[in-house]
Amino acid sequence: MHKNFLFALSAAAVAVLLLTSCSDSPPAAPVEAKSQDVATPAQPVPAKTAFWEMYKSARLWAQDNEALSLQSKDVPGFKNAGGNAAQWVGIFGSPSLHQAITFTYTVASVPPDIKKGVSVGRSIPWSGPQRQAMPFDTGEFKTDSDAAFKSALADAKPWLDKHPDDTFSMSLGNASRFSGPVWSCQWGTPKDGYLAYVNATTSAIEHPKK
Repeated sequence: MHKNFLFALSAAAVAVLLLTSCSDSPPAAPVEAKSQDVATPAQPVPAKTAFWEMYKSARLWAQDNEALSLQSKDVPGFKNAGGNAAQWVGIFGSPSLHQAITFTYTVASVPPDIKKGVSVGRSIPWSGPQRQAMPFDTGEFKTDSDAAFKSALADAKPWLDKHPDDTFSMSLGNASRFSGPVWSCQWGTPKDGYLAYVNATTSAIEHPKK
């Protein structure tokens, strides 16, 4: 039984070799696989996506950098919605350099002035924390902009029922009148609009200290 199996196996191998050597047709060229990757159009992003990219650049600028603020901005051709934005602007300060610097993160280039990715602005003198503009620790930044938007939206619903088409913007910062960093969620204008503060650590609506 074992010898018959070996004989059959050897015969099959010889047959394959003969067929290969006698074939006049060249081996078929490998078929190039078509890429299935399709470029995904740029979309507005939540704040943390932009913040951590800016933070990397801030670390290269100054190891002792402190986050001071983060703000959503509009970009032509994109619609900010749900706490996501096509552009975020962050300001960082350095106690050792006594300077502050602005970083901008944009999801796409819009010629001639707007460039995709992180752009670095010029540094300016910074005297350090003030009661109305205090740094915040990255560990306190737990509530992303989309989650903050949901909290603010529920709080603003009575006003929004009467003003459904008002514009929206939001910023992250810290001041002595708050328990920690807060999201300022603004519908309409400061003079004629609705402003909700959302705690950036707990996602709860926060009311300023008097």
